[in-house]
Amino acid sequence: MKSRRAGPPDGGYGWVVVMSAFFIMGLTAAVLKNFGIFFLDIQRHFGVLASTTSWITSTTIAMFHLGAPAACALTLLSSQRVVIIVGGLLTASGMLLASLDLSLPWLYFTMGILQGIGISFSWIPANSMVSHYFVRWRPIAYAIASSGECVFAILFSPFFQWLIETYTWQGALLIIGGLQLNVCVCGALMRPLETTQCSIQDTKTSLKGDSAVLAPKRKVLFQCSLLRKPELILYILFAILSAAGFFIPPLFLVPFANSLGMDRYWPASILSVLALADLVGRLTCGWVANMRLLRNLQLLTMVATLLGVVLLLLPISHNYWAILVFASLHGFLFGCVVAIHVNSIVDIVSLEGFDSGLGIFMLFRSIGGFIGPPAAGWLVDQTNDYSSAFYLSGLCLVSSAVFVALVDRLVQRRHAVEGDVP
Repeated sequence: MKSRRAGPPDGGYGWVVVMSAFFIMGLTAAVLKNFGIFFLDIQRHFGVLASTTSWITSTTIAMFHLGAPAACALTLLSSQRVVIIVGGLLTASGMLLASLDLSLPWLYFTMGILQGIGISFSWIPANSMVSHYFVRWRPIAYAIASSGECVFAILFSPFFQWLIETYTWQGALLIIGGLQLNVCVCGALMRPLETTQCSIQDTKTSLKGDSAVLAPKRKVLFQCSLLRKPELILYILFAILSAAGFFIPPLFLVPFANSLGMDRYWPASILSVLALADLVGRLTCGWVANMRLLRNLQLLTMVATLLGVVLLLLPISHNYWAILVFASLHGFLFGCVVAIHVNSIVDIVSLEGFDSGLGIFMLFRSIGGFIGPPAAGWLVDQTNDYSSAFYLSGLCLVSSAVFVALVDRLVQRRHAVEGDVP
């Protein structure tokens, strides 16, 4: 009787949780996506190279990924609600303190480290809470929650540009920090269920018994034995290369468009269109993947390759509409990759190893996110041309697709040996 009551309600208050997660995604990941709007203003203010300025974004991205295992571990000690509120405070503090404009290293610490950890502590538990409340409707609930990142990114692009022109970039950061305090409000609405802390572990821990719940979770979170799987090693290489390419275009699209002599509001609108295409790509690819016309890894190979090709071709654009077309294609294909690249981990390590596989995936993915933007910035400094950033991004993504194809081949060979149905 008690165990039934403790099960996911699959609705009811769960939809409040979904909407809270929707706003959390928007106030964290969408803000990170629009950092490129501040790029030129910060670079001019401090009089530094593009590579030096890009370390702000790369530090944020790295801390977001590195903080993922810590965020999950902290939910075991307290609850998702507490961790989200702490994340909201860190996120808002990062922006508020950055507005003081003390120095460039100060921005590395505030916008980079504090903001990155805060996003991780908000984003990871919010996703976990959605899975707590839903089983049957979990895919729809996840789709609604994750769409907050895209919807807010569409709205934030022109809004941030207006804030910068009205209040300078320092004032804009102050206002954005105030808005991010709403993450704490959303976290307060995350009412914990009378279940174990990590949703994916619910079934496994109930089979093993109620005793020593924390020990199995910690074991799963840090199960490094999965690194013996060659498929996972190859998929980690995909994670590093794809992450290096993922975060370059949003950072350099606005400076690239500005270098062609466009008015400041036109480049900002490109990021809004990119975010809209991202939303369409996530929903479309999720629907195609659900139809099972292709294996997840096959589909991932295709969309990652196409994404790389689009980025290699983007620099040939020399007017607003051409850039808009390529940015739309980039956003759509990026959304397709995001929709399936995490789910594909199940095909590699099975459902039992998913938690560990995801933790390892996120840890190594931080390497690509950390070195990608500075490497692109260094190329821009050397060539004095923003096109080189997109060439690097495209090459990284095309190369990453090769490793996904190899992973798919190994997985299919394993299925043949084990006698499973591919």
